[in-house]
Amino acid sequence: MTAIGQLSARFGVNAEVGEDGKFPVFSERMRGKRVLLIADRNTQKYAPLPIAALGAARGYSLFVYDESEPVADEKTVERAVRAAEGYDYLLAVGAGTLNDVAKRAGFLTGKPSGVFATAPSMDGFTSGVTPLIENGFKITRPAQVARDVLLDYSVLAAAPRIMLGAGVGDILAKRCCLKDWKLSSLLTGEKYNEAAASLMYGALSACEESIPALCAGDRRGVEKLTEALLVSGYAMVVAGNSRPASGAEHHMSHFLEMYFLRRGERIPLHGVKVGLGTAVSLYLYRTLKDRAPFRGCEKAYALAEGLPHEDGVLSVLGAFGCPTRFSELGVGRDVVRDMLKNAWKIRDRYTVLTLYCTEGLMDGAVEEITERFF
Repeated sequence: MTAIGQLSARFGVNAEVGEDGKFPVFSERMRGKRVLLIADRNTQKYAPLPIAALGAARGYSLFVYDESEPVADEKTVERAVRAAEGYDYLLAVGAGTLNDVAKRAGFLTGKPSGVFATAPSMDGFTSGVTPLIENGFKITRPAQVARDVLLDYSVLAAAPRIMLGAGVGDILAKRCCLKDWKLSSLLTGEKYNEAAASLMYGALSACEESIPALCAGDRRGVEKLTEALLVSGYAMVVAGNSRPASGAEHHMSHFLEMYFLRRGERIPLHGVKVGLGTAVSLYLYRTLKDRAPFRGCEKAYALAEGLPHEDGVLSVLGAFGCPTRFSELGVGRDVVRDMLKNAWKIRDRYTVLTLYCTEGLMDGAVEEITERFF
């Protein structure tokens, strides 16, 4: 068994790599079950692959959202919950939104769920939480950990290049969010889970090692990135929340997501927005000593030492065709200013953005930061 297989077994997850389209462990698990596959207009073309792996399942149906990119909100989850009536198992055919919807619907109905991954674009495959839009706000809700994660590397390697970049962006964010967690521990006394952080740092190292191979189109790079994304989910399970995977950079991403949603516009990929937020967070840490002193500043200065320069993250995003400035997302300078001043309010979670905004540092820095990243 591979290292990721051993780790997955520890959490009761069958992370199975398909060989010649076969998933024997999954096939046996589905024996006698009625399975509902959940897809959208973009991912339904992949459904024949997991359908062929259902083995001796008692039956199946394919539920397809009419949208190409459904939004993970209350209505989308409710539609999945209604569709799940009479079925024993829910299988998402997709990545971010569909995975989140299946996990949440499974949690609400008490039915196990899994995912046939179509892109290594985010780290929520194996987490026990799901971010949802509720009443126009981004809220993290409990979800079940996927029982099965089905991986066909020929499918994952063929995903659009920008989706690979989104997966990398979601993992590179851990460089900042782990610092945010430690910062909160030092300045507010929040509990810091060393085991979860260690797992996440391992995922981060694996991702960074995979970047040259990913850029060269090497399948091994896709494998390493996918493993890092799975490990990231397990770190959240160990922590009992998303703290080891989500900090200021995710709050900025969620702020922008709500902006696009209110306007009825297409929402850029999660990992793309997170990658840009990561660059901002790195800049906030790097320039902390240039700001006015604050309570506990020496601890924060020491914590910021050794973080990479934000230009490195922007360079990686650019190599995958991802936007490297907020203007490329289609937002104005006023939106970026608003994000910098208010994204910290999205979650009651202390981050470097919280520090800047509550210590009065953002007031004098917002134009400088906007100019740097717009």
